[in-house]
Amino acid sequence: MPLAKALELAQEYDLDLVEVAATARPPVCKLMDYGKFKYESAMKAREARKNQAHTVIKEMKLRPKIDPHDYDTKKGHVVRFLKQGDKVKITIMFRGREQSRPELGFRLLQRLANDVQDLGFVESSAKQDGRNMIMVLGPHKKKTEAMAEARAIADARKAERQGRNVGPDDALDADDDAALEAENAAAEAEADADETDEVDEADEVEAAEVETPAAEAAAEVEKPAEATQDA
Repeated sequence: MPLAKALELAQEYDLDLVEVAATARPPVCKLMDYGKFKYESAMKAREARKNQAHTVIKEMKLRPKIDPHDYDTKKGHVVRFLKQGDKVKITIMFRGREQSRPELGFRLLQRLANDVQDLGFVESSAKQDGRNMIMVLGPHKKKTEAMAEARAIADARKAERQGRNVGPDDALDADDDAALEAENAAAEAEADADETDEVDEADEVEAAEVETPAAEAAAEVEKPAEATQDA
């Protein structure tokens, strides 16, 4: 189809003429709503990125003579990483004379592996690397499963919060508040009407007071005239 005819059709149907295959001979074009096409493509790419799972290796460093409280804290981080579906690299750092006792680091790594065996497994066993000893833990759950579970928990919490915000009691409270507001509005309207009536009455009183001196003055003017006639 000639280009001029294609442009005429696009203008007639209020669409865009988009080239979809530039390397073809002749080039291939398509009539479409280009704005809608870009929006749908962006939404598909966003959904694809949301469902992608990137395996991340987290690292946790410990000392051979770590304090029990610090050990519990470090273990809590390892548990959190494994629940998220990430691998964890455990590094034991030796300093000074500690290097002569690598069994301390080995026992610590074995202890940690046993404590988190419900969530992960030893993917790479402990090995010495210079002044450090390294072990890698892998999660039992895949990254996609962990993400789906976390998303489901977040949705459930969101629905629960929305349910709490709009419950039956809240609906009754809203109705009571609406009724109270209506009563207050009616009372205010009556008060305004009473004030308007009082203002009108005050205006009438003022008008009467103004008219009375005028009438009295007119009467006084008429009285001398009558006296003159009598004379």
